[in-house]
Amino acid sequence: MTTPETRPAPESTRGLLAALAPLLAAESDAEAPAAGVDPGDLEQAVWLRLLERLRDTGAPDRPADWLRRAVRAEARRARRNADRERPYPGEPAPGPDADVPHGSPEGSLLVAERHRTLRAAVTRTPGRCPRVLAAMLDPEDPTYREIAGELGISQGSLGPMRSRCLGCLRRMLAAEVPVPGRRGRVR
Repeated sequence: MTTPETRPAPESTRGLLAALAPLLAAESDAEAPAAGVDPGDLEQAVWLRLLERLRDTGAPDRPADWLRRAVRAEARRARRNADRERPYPGEPAPGPDADVPHGSPEGSLLVAERHRTLRAAVTRTPGRCPRVLAAMLDPEDPTYREIAGELGISQGSLGPMRSRCLGCLRRMLAAEVPVPGRRGRVR
């Protein structure tokens, strides 16, 4: 016996999902950094909303518009949830420069997450910046001469290019980091 949940999707639904996939990926990539979530997580949440909508009321009249609104709504929901999350009272929240014990699973996870976030932001920078910043982050710590030779640019232009790329990266990361709470005395 097939139930509505186990019944295969009609061909029109498959076509709709296939047509919306590139748009959803692009919209999720655009909205995720400001929401502080992974684009894949945002995409997954919207797919779920779409499938629930298809099951309950059918396809939206204007699927592309509905999808854009759904992505923005999920991004807002993710921002609200991030604003509400707080560490347990007895545990201090680790800062970006906090020393974590070597071998601690939590510490290793936090360090790996910071590195993943930084590397992901570097790949989203425009132009030559991903290559310049990746060379700067190389664990072998190459010299300016080595980096310039690898990138095929003059050593003198590497400094200004590095500065522009770091500024771009800083602006991108500033959009992803939540604004700190109030400071000082409240009157």
